[in-house]
Order: sequence, then structure tokens, then C-alpha cells
Amino acid sequence: MRMLRDVPRMVRLMALGAFLNQVVSFTFVYLFVYLTAVRGLTVPQAGVIAGIGGIGLVAGNFTGGWFGDHYGHRRMLLAGALVSGSALVTLPVLPIAAMYGVLPIAQYAAGVVRAANAALVAVTVPEGSRRQSFALMRAGSNAGFTIGPPLGALVAARFSYDWLFVVDGLGTLLFAAYVSKVLPARGAAHTRPPRDPDAPGLRRELRARPAVLVLLAAILCVDLVYRQQYTTLPVFLADHGRSTQFYGWLLAINGGVILCLELPATHALRRRAPLSIVGSGLLLVGLGFAVLIPGAGAVFAVTMMASVTAGEILYKTTATAYVADQAPVHAQGRFQSLYAGASISGQVLAPPLGGALYATAPGLLWPVCAVLAGGAGAAVLAARRLRGPARVVVSAPAPAPERQAQSG
Repeated sequence: MRMLRDVPRMVRLMALGAFLNQVVSFTFVYLFVYLTAVRGLTVPQAGVIAGIGGIGLVAGNFTGGWFGDHYGHRRMLLAGALVSGSALVTLPVLPIAAMYGVLPIAQYAAGVVRAANAALVAVTVPEGSRRQSFALMRAGSNAGFTIGPPLGALVAARFSYDWLFVVDGLGTLLFAAYVSKVLPARGAAHTRPPRDPDAPGLRRELRARPAVLVLLAAILCVDLVYRQQYTTLPVFLADHGRSTQFYGWLLAINGGVILCLELPATHALRRRAPLSIVGSGLLLVGLGFAVLIPGAGAVFAVTMMASVTAGEILYKTTATAYVADQAPVHAQGRFQSLYAGASISGQVLAPPLGGALYATAPGLLWPVCAVLAGGAGAAVLAARRLRGPARVVVSAPAPAPERQAQSG
């Protein structure tokens, strides 16, 4: 509760919005089933459509911050939610050919929303106090996603799969209406920022911060590993006689532990060096997948998930806040976009790369994952010695929430 009091009121409201939006964001969990069972597509055809949508999502994450830096993060959050919601509502009545264009647009807009959310937290909360705010945003999203898939299954069973898109789209449009009410239309954090023609470009700012570049590369590598738990891991467990229910319980361990421990862990470690925490978290992810090398026994699988979950708790929130703390004011959105894109890149890269390796050399998958994540962790720990531009850090706790939310 003390940590929540230190978080600006606006961030608490945004976390509530993230929770409500994630509750109805269940369309893409069941997209593959919808395309094959309802629309009658073959598995390869459904894979192409889903893959194009995933590319749109990653592209939206990578570019949404640029739009926010130029036109205002609040404005881009609203625009992205309106476009995504409107597109989702129309999907059930579209011909298959149109879905190849509309679905990636919906996903691209959803990626813009994700990048804008992160940028708004970064510009609303002062440096030195952002870890708790990002942790609260993640808690809201994770809690919503815990409820969303079962609710989506209920909607599909009681009504139809078409209603998944309608409910998701309408929920996204309601989220846009909510955001328009809780985020003030005025204030430096939410309107179009002033342009400084003499401000350095993004490449120059990144070159001045080599540790950020190392971190972004490490996050890209580890996300490829991390998302194997949603792609090749269930196949691996099934091939070794483990049931779908067992896999579901593993995911429940992940979600439950994160919801219970991420907020207090972030608060307890808020004064620790961020790169040390991130590097340790990435090493734990690597260790978790290394545990699977001997086999798929229940003890191995549970230990793997516990280690990966602990690593996720350490690295995800801290890395997001570190990138925000290192970003110059005029490029805050672009820095957050780079991190957002890197942190979700595995959604596109993990299925084909992990699947191909598992199909050709199944015994190599987990050693490769362990080496990739372990190497990423070691690189981040080594990056602590790299120097960046001098910065003035504002120590936690944050200023009065109401004033800070307005000033950005």
C-alpha cells in the first residue's frame, strides 16, 4: 500500500484502464482456432494471417513512440485505440481477403497503444521513481489477462467466436473513452511537445548511451527465449507425456507468482542498481531453460517455470524504467518504442525459429535458449562499466501525484 501511495494518481488510473482493456483483449488468444474452425482456413493459411498480424503488432510497438514524440502520446494512445477497436468490430463480417489487410492494421494500432502507454508513464513519473509505476502497469495488464482468456472461452461457448471480436473491439473503444476522461488534454506530457531543431537525433542519442544499446539487444535475444514457453514448451511437454492440464498449471504458476510478488519485489529493490537487477533476471531466465536439458519431469518443469518467473519479475519492469530514465526528454517516446518493440519481438520470431530448431534438432533447443539468455544477462552485467551522458537522478518517493500528473 505504501508503494501504491508513491505512484501518481494518473498512473493508478492508467493501470486500471490497462486492466479493463486486457480483460476483453482475448481475440488473438483464439484467433487461430477462429480462422481454422469457423472460417475454414487451412493451418498454413491461418498461420500466414496470424503471422502478418504479429508483424503489425511489433511494427506498432517500434514506431508508436515516434508518433508520440511528434504529435503527443495521449493523442496517439487515443488514435491507436480507436483504430484498433473499430477494425476488430468489423472483422467477423469481412471476407477472408480483407482480413489480410485489416488484421495487421488492428494489430499495428494495438502496438501503438502499448508504446504510448509506456511513454505516458515515462513522461508522467520523474526519474528515480518509475520502477513502481511500471510495475503497477504490468500488474494491471497481467491481472486483466488472467481473466480475459477464460472469459473469452465463455463468450465463444455461449454465443459464438464472432462475438469475441465484437466484445474486444467495443471494449477497446470504451478504453479510448476512458482514457480521454482520465488523461488531461492539456499539459506537456499529453499534448504535442515543442520541437527543438537543435536537439540530437535518435541515433546520436543512442550512441551516447551504449549501455542502452546493449540492453535493447539483450532484451531482443531473451524475448526470443522467453516466448518459447508459449510455443515449443507445450509441444516438448506433450512429446514427453505431459498433459495440456499440466502445462496450464505451469502457466498458472507464472501468472500467480507475478501478480503476488512483482509489486513488492520492485518496491524492495527500487534503490538497487538497475543493470545489476536486469542482468540477474536474464541469467535466471537462462537458468530456467537450462533446467529442461535433462528432461521433462514434473520437478524439472516446475523448477524451470519458477526460475523464468523470478527472472521476469527482476528484468521486465526494471529494464523498462531504466530505458525511460536514460532517455532524453525530446526522444522519450522513441526510446520507449525501441524497448517495447524489442520486448515483444519474440512473439514473431520465437514460433518459426524455435519450431524449426525443435523439428530438426530437439536436443539443441534448450541449450541454445540457455546460452542466448545467459549471454544476454552477462552482456547487461558487463554494460554497467559503460559510461553515458551525465544525469541528475531524482530519488524516490515521487512528488505529489496530482501536480506531477499535470506537469509531466
